[in-house]
Amino acid sequence: MKKLTGIICFALILGFSSAANAQDADDSKVKKEVKEGAHAVEKGAKKTGQKTAEVASKGKAKVTDEVYKDKVGPNGETIYIDNHSKYYWVDKKGHRHYVTEAQLKAKVD
Repeated sequence: MKKLTGIICFALILGFSSAANAQDADDSKVKKEVKEGAHAVEKGAKKTGQKTAEVASKGKAKVTDEVYKDKVGPNGETIYIDNHSKYYWVDKKGHRHYVTEAQLKAKVD
């Protein structure tokens, strides 16, 4: 009976030590996966924030400023006219880009 108890204790100790070593080896993989996941979340959050800023800026421009119906921007963007009669378009990050009347192109339907 003492031999059986000793063998069981030895097997348990051996099992715990090998599990601890396996955990250390997997730990670096887990850290790498967490880092990659955090990067993906950060990238997604940034993209979502930029899209939100774009939608908010365009929405505000449509409400407060006039849309120039006959002309488009240098790359086909919608042109808005503010209360100071300046022309601008809104980019993907929600920033206004002012343009001169000479930079505007005729709208092609």
